[in-house]
Parts: sequence; C-alpha cells; structure tokens
Amino acid sequence: MRLLGIRALSKRFGGLQAVDGLTLALEEGEVLGLIGPNGAGKTTAFHLISGFLAPDAGEIHFRDRSLVGLRPHQVCHLGLTRTFQIARPFPHLSVLENVKVGAFARTASSREAAAKAGRALEEVGLLAKAGGRAGELTLAERKRLELARALATDPSLLLLDEVMAGLSAVETERIVELIRAINARGVSILLIEHVMRAVMSLSHRVAVLNYGQLIAEGPPAQVANAPNVIEAYLGEEYVGVS
Repeated sequence: MRLLGIRALSKRFGGLQAVDGLTLALEEGEVLGLIGPNGAGKTTAFHLISGFLAPDAGEIHFRDRSLVGLRPHQVCHLGLTRTFQIARPFPHLSVLENVKVGAFARTASSREAAAKAGRALEEVGLLAKAGGRAGELTLAERKRLELARALATDPSLLLLDEVMAGLSAVETERIVELIRAINARGVSILLIEHVMRAVMSLSHRVAVLNYGQLIAEGPPAQVANAPNVIEAYLGEEYVGVS
C-alpha cells in the first residue's frame, strides 16, 4: 500500500531549479534510498516533504492526505518525521531531555514523554548516557541521539538525512543494523546517504536525483549498473554491485 506519493514536485531558488518535476512513491514497510551528487536536490526534497519549505508546484500525499501547506509540526503529528544532516542537540540539556523534546509531539505528559524517550534511547543504544549532557556526546552518539529524538515521535515514515556521514566503518555498520531493526518493526524509511555500500544493502529500491530531476529508479543492483547513474554519480567502482 502506498504511504507517500509525490507528483511533479518543483522548487526554485532564484536561478537554481533545486527540484524539477519530481515524481516518486514509497510503499508501506519500504526502505527507499535517495541518492545523487551534492546539490542534486535531495535535502530540498526532504524540506518540501516535511513542511520546512513550500513547493512552487506539485503534490505531496501521505496516506492520501495532502501535506502541501502544512507546517513541520503538523506533518510530524501525522506520523512523518525527519532527521537532519548535522545533529544539533541542546548541548546543556541531558540526553534524556533532548529526546523528551521529540516525545512531546505525542503527549503533554512529562512522565509519559520521559518513558517514550527512555525507550527510544534504549533502541539506539544510548540509555546508559541518558543522564549525561548532550554536548559531551561523540559524533556517532549525536547521530544516534538525533535518531532517538525522531523515534520518540512514533513515526510511521522516517526521513533520514545522512545519518552515517562522518562515521567510521564500525559505527556505520551499527547504524545500518539499527535502521534494519527499525524497519523490521514496521517503520518505513526514506534515506539520503552517500555511504553507497550501506544504501545498497539497506534499500529495497533506490532513486537517483541529478540537477533536481529523477534520472533512475529501481532495485539497487539495477540502478547501480545504469550507465547514466554511473556517469552522473557512482563512477566505475560501483559497476557490478548486487
């Protein structure tokens, strides 16, 4: 069943056409990888879907409800939550308090928010750090904190924007396994990432943007071997990825 539907979505900034007629769909339970070179329009598409930007044209439907014109908190209340490329926690608050901020999207009760935050921290492996200050976390821990804050909103669809950027191979593999576990419990995922081995192993389908336009879409192995994708983004090293 279709969870997210995007049709003819466009956004221009002055002379730059950041997103150009994007049409894309994501099914319930799916992990969809969104890849492409820097400046291809991926994060702008995330801003449009999540309500941080208004499109110039096009449609966005989440469970058959239009998201166009909704504010980010309204989109979040519907069950669509996103992370950001650069994790910016409230450094002087505790790790638990940071995640409670996300939990308050669903409840006004501080006690219930704390319980939700605790469960999210346990899921991402940060429960032992709950009482520490967020500003003292490592980069890998801040990435997981960002993910926990999103999970505390009880999303049906999670938009992940480069959650593996800057991480070591070991830390990346931990995030990959965490994303698999999140998806396995029923959360659909739209993933922007430049760590291609992770994208190809996680995604059921991959979509490729270049200059704001969708240039390829399909199973990971098919997309990785498409000549236009190799030329625009992947390079010859990814020929033969399966």
